[in-house]
Amino acid sequence: MMEFFQSLADWYMNNMNYVTIMLLMALESTFVPLPSEIVIPPAAWKAASGDLNIFLVVLFATIGALIGASFNYFLSKWLGRAIVYSFADSKVGHMFLLSRQKVEDAEAYFVRHGKSSTFIGRLIPGIRHLISIPAGLAKMNFKQFILFTAIGSTLWHAILAALSYFLYSQKDLFEKYMKELSYLLLFAGICFVVFLVIRYIKKKD
Repeated sequence: MMEFFQSLADWYMNNMNYVTIMLLMALESTFVPLPSEIVIPPAAWKAASGDLNIFLVVLFATIGALIGASFNYFLSKWLGRAIVYSFADSKVGHMFLLSRQKVEDAEAYFVRHGKSSTFIGRLIPGIRHLISIPAGLAKMNFKQFILFTAIGSTLWHAILAALSYFLYSQKDLFEKYMKELSYLLLFAGICFVVFLVIRYIKKKD
């Protein structure tokens, strides 16, 4: 699976345009575990360098998200809860990092927050690409589903794109202090490992 995503990332970097952004974001919004964080930032950097338009990056990313979310919505609506959960429990479902617990979490979130969950859920990692499944199971009004999904997706993509665009403008600063940043990251990594070891020792005691 990791080799597949690595080859997909290489292909994306060599063929980045509005259509590939849309296709990958459509894939990201299904049950395939493809993070938008590896699709939008490179596109935003390319926009910052003048090769793409940042607003079109956000637009086509959102169109792709709507396509993928609609796929999940209608598939869940037509198949029903029993088949969706059976798929989540299957080896194929596990291959896509899907599980009964993840679907249950998404459904519980939808029940707690109602229709607005299709908006809020688009901003939450782990829920974002699955929130359309309980919407389909609940047979949520499709127009409302599209509206809330579009708003949430646009906001998320705009945040990712804006942050990446800003970081590109600071690349000279990053390059200037790259050595110091490397030492800082190394120190943070050592501290994290020490923390894990201490926590493990305390649990054994």
